[in-house]
Amino acid sequence: MGELNVFTRWPGFIGKENITSIGDWTKERLDKLNKEVSDAPQYEIATFKSTRIALGQSVQVRKKNVLEFVVMNRFWDIPESERQSFLVDKLNTNFSLEYGVSDKFTLGFGAATWDGIFNGFAKYSLSRQRKNAKKMPVSITLFQNASYRSRDFFNVAKFDEFNDRFSFTTQLLIAKKITTNSSFQIAPTFIHRNSSVFDNDPENHFAIGFGGRRKIGKHASLVSEYFYVANPLKSKETYNAFSIGVNWELSYIMLQFHFTNARTMEESAFITQTTNNFNSDDGKLHFGFNATFTLQLDKKKR
Repeated sequence: MGELNVFTRWPGFIGKENITSIGDWTKERLDKLNKEVSDAPQYEIATFKSTRIALGQSVQVRKKNVLEFVVMNRFWDIPESERQSFLVDKLNTNFSLEYGVSDKFTLGFGAATWDGIFNGFAKYSLSRQRKNAKKMPVSITLFQNASYRSRDFFNVAKFDEFNDRFSFTTQLLIAKKITTNSSFQIAPTFIHRNSSVFDNDPENHFAIGFGGRRKIGKHASLVSEYFYVANPLKSKETYNAFSIGVNWELSYIMLQFHFTNARTMEESAFITQTTNNFNSDDGKLHFGFNATFTLQLDKKKR
């Protein structure tokens, strides 16, 4: 008995022409499924491996129900200081908690030890870069931060009212994953302080940040950032914040090592109030170390 007779005797099939119709139907269904799959948007992932490039925020947001604990440190020396402790004179540490409310929306809160800045922020992913598509060639995330400075700015008691200590930072983070190993981001920034440091200082600042990542190993990347301020402070000489370093990914932990001229970690502070140039003279070069611990809160039981 040949294969044709088996199909011929099977209920519902009559003759050889049914075999041909089955083949046509299968091909038609496969073509339709392939078209549906090809039409479905495919998004780039891991444009940056962390929610921060080094100093500033990256375009990345946390997945839903993911909690991150971030510890950021800055170490620096004071020339001719007699109080040097553990190889450095000064240390600023910022503790931050970040939680993914949804796959697009992240909330965070942080506090710093040296400058006494408390801040809360929100990040919302407006769009994601698509693979092999011209419709959305970049990822865009909106960042909004509010901070409270509990200590005087530059040791000047300028804050007469409680509201004078608040600052607000708005950023539009625009990033593109150029290749599998390279990513680039620009960050148009608007900063508002409720009170200027001195009367001739602007309360509103306009800045733009540039950041990049280049993969140099299976779990390591070279990163760098630069922030240009269009209208800096007039009462005190400040410099544009810059950093360069290496990010090292270890499972649920991200370690970041970099050199920078910024002592602070909150956006309005390090973008507009960096008082050192980026060089190794007179303790102006600072070492930064960040550690990010990621915890998935809704792990499914196996």
